[in-house]
Amino acid sequence: MDYRIRPIKETEYPLLNDFLYEAIFVPPGVAAPPRSITELPELQVYVRDFGSGEADVCFVAETEKKVIGAVWTRIMDDYGHIEYDVPSLAISLYSQYREQGIGTALMQAILAELQQRGYVKASLSVQKANSAVRLYRRMGFVAVSETDEEYIMVKYLR
Repeated sequence: MDYRIRPIKETEYPLLNDFLYEAIFVPPGVAAPPRSITELPELQVYVRDFGSGEADVCFVAETEKKVIGAVWTRIMDDYGHIEYDVPSLAISLYSQYREQGIGTALMQAILAELQQRGYVKASLSVQKANSAVRLYRRMGFVAVSETDEEYIMVKYLR
């Protein structure tokens, strides 16, 4: 599949709401939540006023002029928050584009950008049952905290 990774355009920021919904892990056999779930304050921290913070960085994957995935960071008090100056990361792809290496390319782009900007680490939260755990481990993330259901993982950039 032909695709390219590029920085998000400001006019595309509203797409982050779609990718926020796509990032919600739904275990097999469980009904997906309604799209309105992304309006909850604990989820809106990922997208509200995106672009206003120094660590608001986003790359998208695009094919045939259609955005099919996104990875973004912010400094926010989210599920993966570990320290004030550590950006938290979110990533998602539309389901038909998963397991094709696009997530890896998105992760490589954002981690390189964060390192170039001088960040020392990035964090994220992931459900243990989510197959994305394998991607995060391949990218060098390590679990620094866990509950019965999820990991908080950190990637050391230096």
